[in-house]
Amino acid sequence: MPVRIRLQRHGKKGKPFYWIVAADGRAKRDGRYLEKIGTYNPNTNPASVELDVDQAVKWLENGAQPSDTARTLLSYRGAMMKHHLNGGVKKGAFSQEEADKRFATWLEEKQAKIQMKIDGLDKDKATDLAQRLEAEKAVNQKRIADLSAAAKVEETNEGEATETTAEASIEEAEPEATEVVQKEASADEIAEETPAVEEAKVEETAAEKTVEEVSASEEPKAEEAPTEEVKNEETPAKEEEEKVEETPAKETMEEASASDEQKAEEVPTEKVKNEDTPAEKEESK
Repeated sequence: MPVRIRLQRHGKKGKPFYWIVAADGRAKRDGRYLEKIGTYNPNTNPASVELDVDQAVKWLENGAQPSDTARTLLSYRGAMMKHHLNGGVKKGAFSQEEADKRFATWLEEKQAKIQMKIDGLDKDKATDLAQRLEAEKAVNQKRIADLSAAAKVEETNEGEATETTAEASIEEAEPEATEVVQKEASADEIAEETPAVEEAKVEETAAEKTVEEVSASEEPKAEEAPTEEVKNEETPAKEEEEKVEETPAKETMEEASASDEQKAEEVPTEKVKNEDTPAEKEESK
């Protein structure tokens, strides 16, 4: 049965947590396992690894094959180093005491490196925190300075307002004293200016009247001009009508004159007849 040292996932979504187990290579990843030999938490900085080194070395000596990630974790905690030293002891290269001594020195160096990394991370955190505090202090100082400047500006504005009110009261008192003199001077000026104003008003009224007369005279002219045009347009028609009316009148007049002439001619003949009659009468006598 091939045995593998591998990781078995636990934890929750987004925050995984792994067990280091020795399990059958044919089993599922999160299925049954033979033995739990450690844990691995990648959520911390640096990642926290807990491992039973002796049990891990035992499984390695029995032929268990670690996965790539499991091999890295075993090397991180020294299980692979101890397995290598035990192989040297078995070959007779050095004694068990020498192997334990070498393993202890290696663990001390490895732990020192881990501690240096942790210290560096803590230092970085401290510097970051100090920078944040300084930035907050600068912001607070700026706010305080702005508030103090605003308070000073308000004080100066209040002082200026009081000064302006005092000046305004003084200025108001001065005009009251000068109003009497101004009234007297204005009364004299008004008395002098009234004739000139009346003359100007008279001139203005005369100018307005002349303008009105001119406008009134221009309006009838403007109205008469079209009437003349209408008359000029009507005259040909009237002349033709008069001519037509005059022709029968002339004819009637000529007829009347002719009839009068005939009557005048007839009257002397009657007189002649009347004159002849007495002679005829005498002859007849």
